[in-house]
Amino acid sequence: MKIIKFEEKYRDDMIYMVLSAKNALGRIPKLNEDLLDIQANYLDQKQSFWIAIDEFDRVIGCIGTKIDEENQLFLSRLYVRFDLKRKGIGSKLLKTAEDFARENGYQEIHVHLGIDYLESHSFYTKHGYIEYRELYRRKQL
Repeated sequence: MKIIKFEEKYRDDMIYMVLSAKNALGRIPKLNEDLLDIQANYLDQKQSFWIAIDEFDRVIGCIGTKIDEENQLFLSRLYVRFDLKRKGIGSKLLKTAEDFARENGYQEIHVHLGIDYLESHSFYTKHGYIEYRELYRRKQL
């Protein structure tokens, strides 16, 4: 497995992976519109987006970062292929985003947790994120 910056040739595979991950959680798969155009919604906005690919060049995970109006860095769209969870892929994607934050002078990173994603609550706690308001966590870098 390797983590690379998003490339357009992986778009459809990434979308399929995200929808499959949501479906595996028993949710009606609905795609977040920002994922339809990573270039316009992340890269052209000076945001970041990475994908994890396997040895067959298939997308098995993704994560993005966004900067809000207060110049705070937020994690966005961390997904791992449903049948590959708990194999370190999410942790490696998270580390990539945290390293990016440090390299760009951020001392804190934030994440908004969806109410339906109970796995994410324990995942971020395990990685040192603390709750500072309902459904929000942050970590000092």
